[in-house]
Amino acid sequence: MKNSANILTHFDNSGQAHMVDVGEKAHTKRIAIASGIITMQHATLQLIKNGDAKKGDVLGIARIAAIQGSKRTADLIPLCHPISLTKVSVTFDINEKESAIIMTVSTETTGQTGVEMEALTAVSVGLLTIYDMLKAADRGMVIGDIKLLEKHGGKSGDWVA
Repeated sequence: MKNSANILTHFDNSGQAHMVDVGEKAHTKRIAIASGIITMQHATLQLIKNGDAKKGDVLGIARIAAIQGSKRTADLIPLCHPISLTKVSVTFDINEKESAIIMTVSTETTGQTGVEMEALTAVSVGLLTIYDMLKAADRGMVIGDIKLLEKHGGKSGDWVA
């Protein structure tokens, strides 16, 4: 196993946090895919499916929120580099049996650092938006299982959960 000082690159030799220098890294295509889930009461899920939520198109607005969140990641996560995203896609899968919505986000860039944090932030913001839009109907919704599914590109290559 590697020494943690070699793995945790956001700390300098004296243990102080800093933004990693990516200036010498190669520009490569980088892709990250993340997902998360929100579970709710069956009646709440039906509001989404039937388009009856008082605040409007829940999944459409959550999609836009996720895209916006991906673009603001560097503003929210202190040591993330601001990057130029080339593509963000958002999908939703409705699981009737579990009364849940699974959100999956794919982020892409051509640059010197990865897009994992952008994908994870997008999922988080999108799921929080679903909660916000439906909280009057169901304050017991649960957001969870937010995780990185895949990462492609860069020096470390591909990673799949």
